[in-house]
Amino acid sequence: MEEEPTEERISFVAIDHSNFSDAIALKRPEDEDYVAPVLYSLAEAWLYRAEGSVNPFLACLDGKAIAFVMTHTQRSSRTLDIWRLLIPPESTNRGFGTRILKKLIAESRRSGAYDALELSYVPGNALAEHVYDKMGFIPTGDLDDGEIIMRLTL
Repeated sequence: MEEEPTEERISFVAIDHSNFSDAIALKRPEDEDYVAPVLYSLAEAWLYRAEGSVNPFLACLDGKAIAFVMTHTQRSSRTLDIWRLLIPPESTNRGFGTRILKKLIAESRRSGAYDALELSYVPGNALAEHVYDKMGFIPTGDLDDGEIIMRLTL
């Protein structure tokens, strides 16, 4: 029987030349267009490189990439935006999204650098809404590019 994947077994790994191919191999489910593809996200991160505020990375379980994550730091408001959380089909429905969010929340609290986390989802993405709500994120009432913004105060 496979051991339950816990937050402790999940690591966040910067994308570099050694794992770039692993990162771009992560694809969103074919029938889902809620999350931008990894290559688009990496190109977007490149646009913000001078600011140093965007951080794309892999979530790995025991060294194997299970998801792509990209965050954006809003220093003035001490908020960490979770811009992307792409979980490929082979990793869906295994609780990884929840565990990755728990780890992001715990690391953000531990760092003391943030007062809140924010993320957004496309209306109609019931799974994302359910997971974010379960994790304690609350709708702000604002929209970003048509997406519903949720916030978790740390």
